[in-house]
Amino acid sequence: MEVLLGFLDYLLKSWVSLMEMTYQHILMVLLGIALDLIVGIPLGILCTRNKRMETIILSLANIIQVIPSLAMLAVLMLVFGLGFKTVVIGLFLYSLLPIIRNTFVGLKEVNKSSVEAGEGMGMTNLQLLIRVKFPLALPFILAGLRIASVIAIGVATLAPFIGGEGLGREIISGINVRDSHKIYAGAIVAAMLAVAVDYLLGMAQRRLEMNANE
Repeated sequence: MEVLLGFLDYLLKSWVSLMEMTYQHILMVLLGIALDLIVGIPLGILCTRNKRMETIILSLANIIQVIPSLAMLAVLMLVFGLGFKTVVIGLFLYSLLPIIRNTFVGLKEVNKSSVEAGEGMGMTNLQLLIRVKFPLALPFILAGLRIASVIAIGVATLAPFIGGEGLGREIISGINVRDSHKIYAGAIVAAMLAVAVDYLLGMAQRRLEMNANE
C-alpha cells in the first residue's frame, strides 16, 4: 500500500512532464506510421501486380522486422546521427511489414465476383483498384495499421538511446537512478497508450468489417 501511495504521489508531482513526454512519444509514432502508410500501401499494391516484386519486397520487409530494434536504431544512428529524425526512420522501418503484408493480403482476398462486376461495367484497372478493391481491403489494411502502431509505440521507448525523447526517457532515467516510480510511470503510460490505440483501431476495423458485410 505504501508503494502504491508513493507511486500515486509521484504521478501527481510529475504529471506535467509525463504529459510532455507522452506528446513527444505520440508525435514520433504518428510520423513513423504516416511514412509506413505512404510507402507501405503502394508497396503492398505492387506486390499484387508482380510475383517477383512480391517475393523481394516481402522478404526485405521480413528481414527488417527480425532485426533487434536496438540494433537497428544503433545502425541508423551511425548513418543519420542522433535525434528525432533517426527515431522516426527507425519506427517507420520497424513497423513497415504489417502495412505491406496486410495491404497485399487484403487486395488478394477481395471477392472475385465484385471485381468481375466492376470489369463488366467497363472499369479500368486503376478504377477497379480505387473503387472496388481498396475499399473492400480496408479492414485488412486497418488491421495492419493496428499492429504497426502497437509495435511503434513499444519501439519508441528506446528512442532516448539515440538522442530521442518520449516516455522511454522516463524509463531509462528511472533505471539509471534506480527509481522504480519513474520506471513504472513511463512503462504504464506507454502500455496504456498502446492499449488505447489497439482498442480504438480495433473498433474502427470491426465497423469497417460490418459495413463490408452489409
